[in-house]
Amino acid sequence: QVQLVESGGGLVQPGGSLRLSCAASRSIFSINVMGWYRQAPGKERELVATISNGGSTNYADSVKGRFTISRDNAKNTVFLEMNSLKPEDTAVYYCHADRWVVFGYTYLEVWGQGTLVTVSS
Repeated sequence: QVQLVESGGGLVQPGGSLRLSCAASRSIFSINVMGWYRQAPGKERELVATISNGGSTNYADSVKGRFTISRDNAKNTVFLEMNSLKPEDTAVYYCHADRWVVFGYTYLEVWGQGTLVTVSS
């Protein structure tokens, strides 16, 4: 009934930019916190960035100054703008919603299926 679908991943050269999109099947206004996570092979999934209902954001130290999370509520979409990409940014990137209320029903910990970002020359 609720779904998050990531897109925009692909191959990019070091120093390049990429914009990831997370399209939600329903309104995202009720979501407390939305975020982007990433997971590289052999490593645990880690937080990249979050954005709250009020628009406040936070970022992992490794991406501060390079990545920007934003939302377009009219399009039910959350974005991750990635600049100055490094090889160590290579990972599968996942969209996440901590709490999502749709017509009185609460969904907890909703994840997208992920989109692969590869940073290589």
